[in-house]
Amino acid sequence: MDQRIIDLYDEYTHKPLPRREFLDRLARLAGGMSAALAILPLIETSCAAGAKARSEGLHTEYVSWAGVNGEMKAYLARPERKKAKGYAAVVVIHENRGLNAHIEDVARRAAHAGYLALAPNALAPLGGTPADEDEARQLFTTLKPEDSLQNFIRAFDFLNTRQDCNGSYGCVGFCWGGAMSNNLAVNVPSLKAAVAFYGRQPDAAEVPKIKAALQLHYAGLDERVNAGMQAYEDALKAAGVRYEQYVYPDVQHAFHNDTSAARYNEAAARLAWERTLAFFGKYL
Repeated sequence: MDQRIIDLYDEYTHKPLPRREFLDRLARLAGGMSAALAILPLIETSCAAGAKARSEGLHTEYVSWAGVNGEMKAYLARPERKKAKGYAAVVVIHENRGLNAHIEDVARRAAHAGYLALAPNALAPLGGTPADEDEARQLFTTLKPEDSLQNFIRAFDFLNTRQDCNGSYGCVGFCWGGAMSNNLAVNVPSLKAAVAFYGRQPDAAEVPKIKAALQLHYAGLDERVNAGMQAYEDALKAAGVRYEQYVYPDVQHAFHNDTSAARYNEAAARLAWERTLAFFGKYL
């Protein structure tokens, strides 16, 4: 697919652009509105398609805790078998669409790997995740970053109250969630391992606060996020932070999201997830 179309969709979902402007520009690139509407299903996500990891063998539930701006809610999954000392916990952080079927699927993948996976919904204090993705992205523009950060920090306080959690904490986030993973590494001293998929980087001055080990995954064609990659790596080296960094050539932003046909890359996604689980196995 024309890279200009992928870049336009990235601009639409992250700037964000009004849908009318996005469609008009897409039509110009595609050669007409009919062609644009034919392309649209290939680049937009279909969250229902992501519900693949089975629930058999898992305990799943929806949980909540008090956020700074309202009640936080989350999807929780862990192995069904009880473990005397509990499980290491992984906080799974969604993109700028809120908690959806795809992220719940990712949480189940982590649970099948032997972790207590907690997938919070940043939009819970605003009423939850709308079915319409445009509406969800618009809600994200109204969130105060400092409130969202505190709400996710409180996720670890919540985990600390559970007998099925052993107090060993990690996190993995995607896009908006990748940036949150980086920020949690800065702000949660007890965090042992943080994984960021194509996430914006924190201010370099904050990097010396990081105690966790980091694993960073970048898409080779993701110019927007990759613009901050070198400065972040330089700051990590200067601060002596343990980190792994991987760049996947010729893949798009959101390459791990298997509900987006045009951007998903199966080989890169599989390799990145294998590296993620190996990283958690090492540090958690």
